[in-house]
Amino acid sequence: MVVIERLRGDGFALAVGELIEILRDAVDGGASIGFLPPLAAAEAGDYFAGVAADVAVGRKAVWGARVEGRLAGMVQLAFEQRPNGRHRAEVQKLVVHSAYRQRGIGRQLMEALEAAARARGLRLLFLDTRQGDPAERLYRSMGYAVGGTIPGYVINGDGVLEATVYYYKLL
Repeated sequence: MVVIERLRGDGFALAVGELIEILRDAVDGGASIGFLPPLAAAEAGDYFAGVAADVAVGRKAVWGARVEGRLAGMVQLAFEQRPNGRHRAEVQKLVVHSAYRQRGIGRQLMEALEAAARARGLRLLFLDTRQGDPAERLYRSMGYAVGGTIPGYVINGDGVLEATVYYYKLL
């Protein structure tokens, strides 16, 4: 059974070690989520210190998926702070540990995120992913539309430039 929970305060602090493990597993497995392999634990820790600060002041929300008490995945929602964009937010870092993939966990995380976005009154979500990544199937199946593609946007672990695809969903 998968339990989706919003991570904040002490709950976020207690989950940081597992979040680091999930992020490192994804990056070292080839995911294009802003880091290059091999991802050092200290670099991942620094990243999550910044996320914790954003969560503490309400700039970001983070959800975790637990399977038998163990954190198996996460997703983040970054809220626009400027007055003309407070109706939208960016979906970031949808990651499921490789040991837990193909169980619908990513979909459950996205469903929880979308429900919270609707409850907050958001009307637009957007995200990007490397072109050709398996996540594209999930986003399309959940009603996200392609907004555009940018060639050469990301560098993979082999130093090759690859395209990213921007998706959006009207809520």
